[in-house]
Amino acid sequence: MSITEFISGASAERQAILTTLHEAIMANDPTVVPLVKPMMGKEMILYEERSYMKYGLASTKNYMSLHCLPMYMNPALHQQFEKLLPDAKFQKGCINFKDEAAMPVAVLVRLITDCSAISIAEMLEKRKR
Repeated sequence: MSITEFISGASAERQAILTTLHEAIMANDPTVVPLVKPMMGKEMILYEERSYMKYGLASTKNYMSLHCLPMYMNPALHQQFEKLLPDAKFQKGCINFKDEAAMPVAVLVRLITDCSAISIAEMLEKRKR
């Protein structure tokens, strides 16, 4: 499935925000390549850095999710963005949101810009040694 097919398969009210978020990720983190793949039992857009998942963008029945591995591995980053996104629901490495009001694009751009400097591939490869 292509990125366009994935987004067009979402409900009409979510297509614009998913497109905007996808474009913001691609514009602000040149280290990633997007692919639609299964994760946690559902198809989502995975943004991979050298074959390692860095971000995931999902659209489920009740909400959309941004999975963010740099945030998972950096508690200070997690705390910073939890304060900036009070209408979103945070888990360790995941932000659940219902609409753009809960995930404003300007805040997402800031998150991705901060995360783009973090190399997930390097961190994970060091752990293997």
